[in-house]
Formats: sequence, C-alpha cells, structure tokens
Amino acid sequence: MIKIIAGNKGSGKTKRLIDMTNDTAKTSAGNVVFLDKDNSYMYEIDRVVRFVNVNDYHVKSAQMFLGFLGGMLASNYDISTIFIDAFVKLIGMDVAEADWFFTSLEQYGQKHDVTFVLSVSADPETLPDFAKAYVI
Repeated sequence: MIKIIAGNKGSGKTKRLIDMTNDTAKTSAGNVVFLDKDNSYMYEIDRVVRFVNVNDYHVKSAQMFLGFLGGMLASNYDISTIFIDAFVKLIGMDVAEADWFFTSLEQYGQKHDVTFVLSVSADPETLPDFAKAYVI
C-alpha cells in the first residue's frame, strides 16, 4: 500500500509524517523505518524507529532508490511501514514521470506486506492521476 502526504513547501507535511511515524511505532507489530535525505529530523523520530539518511548510501537515481528499498526488504522481513520524507528529492525526478516507480512500490508492498508513506512537495491537485489515488 502507498500513501502520499502532499502539499506545498511549508504546509506541514514533514511534521505530519513524523507524527504518523511515531504513532505507528507505538502500535506496530513490525519494524518501522524512516528514510530522509539528511539527519535533520533524526532526534524527532522515536528511538524504536530505524532512521536512515539515504544520502549516506550514495543513492543518486530513482532506480538506485528502488534497489535500496528492495535491499532493505530483502534483508528484513519484519518491516511493516516505511516512511519517506523528501520523496521527490530522493528519487531525483518529477512525480509525473514516476508511474513505473509507483508500480514497483505497489509490487514491493504486496509481496512484503509493507506500507509506504511518502511526503511529496506538490499541490495535491497538480499530481498526476495515478498519484492522486494515494493522497491521504
């Protein structure tokens, strides 16, 4: 399953994502992961959540990011939710061009029973139709 928190810069997306992460960590039977482009929110995330600075792993493209996610899921069968802040910056492409990426995320989610929650800096109305279905 994929969920998108969309909004323009400064609309509170990251705060909402952090709150959802910490709430999920309190109730989840599985492992919770928070991915970001830097360490700026590391201390706002509950310590039981696995915080990962993706840039520490030199991920430079959407294909590399998808492989990075696949590696995480292959090495840890207990991941139940992955929260991703700054999604557009991490994949390095416009969401309108990322239909294939969302298809792959859906496949990962179904195969591994994982929910992906993404923070996307964009007006929800301007998202492509395939992405609008995921907006919460």
